[in-house]
Amino acid sequence: MNIKISEVANLPTEFGDFRVQVFKEGHKEHLVIFKEKLEEIPIVRVHSECLTGDAIGSLKCDCGAQLEYALIMASQTNGMVIYLRQEGRNIGLLNKINAYALQDIGLNTIEANHQLGFGADERTYEMVTFILHHFNIHKIKLLTNNPDKIRSISDIEIVERIPIIMKSNPHNEAYLNVKKDGMGHLL
Repeated sequence: MNIKISEVANLPTEFGDFRVQVFKEGHKEHLVIFKEKLEEIPIVRVHSECLTGDAIGSLKCDCGAQLEYALIMASQTNGMVIYLRQEGRNIGLLNKINAYALQDIGLNTIEANHQLGFGADERTYEMVTFILHHFNIHKIKLLTNNPDKIRSISDIEIVERIPIIMKSNPHNEAYLNVKKDGMGHLL
């Protein structure tokens, strides 16, 4: 892996005061938001980019609410959020919006991805291990509902999985059911 690593900077937020660092992998720049004094076994959220949910407040998913919850947890517990630049389960923003259009005519999130020639979930998590090793972290409490993250994070001991359950709404209820029933998410 040819990874470029930024300096560490302060990042005051509405959720608390953090430190921030970027890990550049090819054209993707992953962001790590963390408390200066991490716990020995920190709570870690591995969050994949979701511009529509994280920045715009889309109600079609639970991503924005999960990110906010993760930042609050990281602030309260001296933890970390690893923000992976894997928009749309790593199919990119253009294809994600094309998938949204297919969902608008009745396909679910998995069917839409398949219609576009992608798997249900194209994300990878090798970068997580690299980042955690950089911080000399070998054990974590993982804030996730996704069993693929648990299985895919290698060479790191996950001592506890902490659920991250957000309230559903009429716009994301079917989507959350597909995540649970079709992708095995622990909801």
